[in-house]
Amino acid sequence: MASTKKLFAALTRRGPHRVLRGDLAFAGQPGIVYTPAAGKNLPGVAFAHDWITSADRYRGTLEHLASWGIVAGAPNTETGLAPSVLNLAYDLGTTLDIITGVRLGQGDISVHPNKLGLVGHGFGASAVVFTAAGLPVKPKGVVAAYPTVSSPPAEAPAAGLTVAGLILTDPGDPMTLRSNAVELARAWKPATLRATSKTKSGGLVEGRRLAPVVGLPGADRGTQRIVRALMTGYLLYTLTGDKTYRAFADAEAELPRAPVMDPFASDPVDLENKVVALLKP
Repeated sequence: MASTKKLFAALTRRGPHRVLRGDLAFAGQPGIVYTPAAGKNLPGVAFAHDWITSADRYRGTLEHLASWGIVAGAPNTETGLAPSVLNLAYDLGTTLDIITGVRLGQGDISVHPNKLGLVGHGFGASAVVFTAAGLPVKPKGVVAAYPTVSSPPAEAPAAGLTVAGLILTDPGDPMTLRSNAVELARAWKPATLRATSKTKSGGLVEGRRLAPVVGLPGADRGTQRIVRALMTGYLLYTLTGDKTYRAFADAEAELPRAPVMDPFASDPVDLENKVVALLKP
């Protein structure tokens, strides 16, 4: 079996599958979907975007997942300044219904209903927690990359989750003031919290042009490589059971650039202080 470092290095690159792109709007849900060029009973995920961005800003990440054999659908809703985390969560559930209920491609691509997961970034990372809690059939795995505070807070539904989860945080990033990663990890007992190194919490977004205007970090290729590798390995194990990637879902395993973080080791910044800090000039 390949070492974890070699697997991680391989997962930072595109996988072996040719990728197709489709439009979820044909089934009534604004959004996009990326799939391997062929395959039956594939794993699938619904992907949730960050605040004031869109699904189109994650094309590289969605393509990456598809190149490793994972169908990735992303709703393109709640993209304004005051999005609803509950509406986005609902649209994520609709996206999963679509990719499992409709034959994709030329009708020769299908997703297995028991191989489903959720992935979210920032605002979308909190949305996937609500989706996971509300689905009648729980997903096999959930990835919350650099989750941020939402209203209502995601900690409440997180407390009832029994599904495996991977939470990524960046303690060195200034936007940690908006993060609820530690709080989520404390509430979400089966989840593993990993602190990524030399990354930017907003760096997963591709080509974000509004970033300097609103004070958010822009695209960062290093962050994209690390997060894509971590989430892909995690999903390949949790959704498909491929033991090659078991370490990516193991809370005791050492992974490159992503040590496990104990959410109870230090106190998170309380919400009031976070809000005050954000309002300061």
